[in-house]
Amino acid sequence: MADIGEAAAIADVVFWVLYRLHRPSFSVSSLQLSKFNLTDTSLASTFDLTLIARNLKKKIVFSYELIAVKIFFGDISIDDGSLPGFTQATKNVTTVKAVISSSCPFPDGTDVSPLKSNLKNKNLLLKLTLDTRVEVKIRKLKTKKLRVRVNCDGIKISLLTEKSSTTATTMNVKCKVDPRFKIIKWTV
Repeated sequence: MADIGEAAAIADVVFWVLYRLHRPSFSVSSLQLSKFNLTDTSLASTFDLTLIARNLKKKIVFSYELIAVKIFFGDISIDDGSLPGFTQATKNVTTVKAVISSSCPFPDGTDVSPLKSNLKNKNLLLKLTLDTRVEVKIRKLKTKKLRVRVNCDGIKISLLTEKSSTTATTMNVKCKVDPRFKIIKWTV
């Protein structure tokens, strides 16, 4: 039994050395706000999002399904939408663009006072959450589709002036890729 475990461990090390598995990386290239209308009960907003995905691996291809996008101010969801799925070839940088627009009421009991008080400062600190499923292909070997969440924190955006849109500061935005898999009924 120990021989099988040792052989599996050696195979894992050899596999890692050959393919150097690392998570793909994401960054927010730009986030532009072109509409923002807040009332006590609802919010209507429109964002233009440009996302960059990097695959620096020589032998690994990533295939992403439709990407669900949520934009948060603190715990308050202020917009949601989606980015198209895509296949990312080896040693590739892919740019994905989409307009994220919504107009919906806040759930009952949502405290929007922190959002309103920040509006007085004319700046918002936003967080972007991306959820998708990805299939990893290494030569002829394919994995099952794995759930992945990408969290991008530290997006600063100024509020709109009367006739122009505003662009967020994205230089210091950190995007963290978290694979999500279920063990029994728990998500890790």
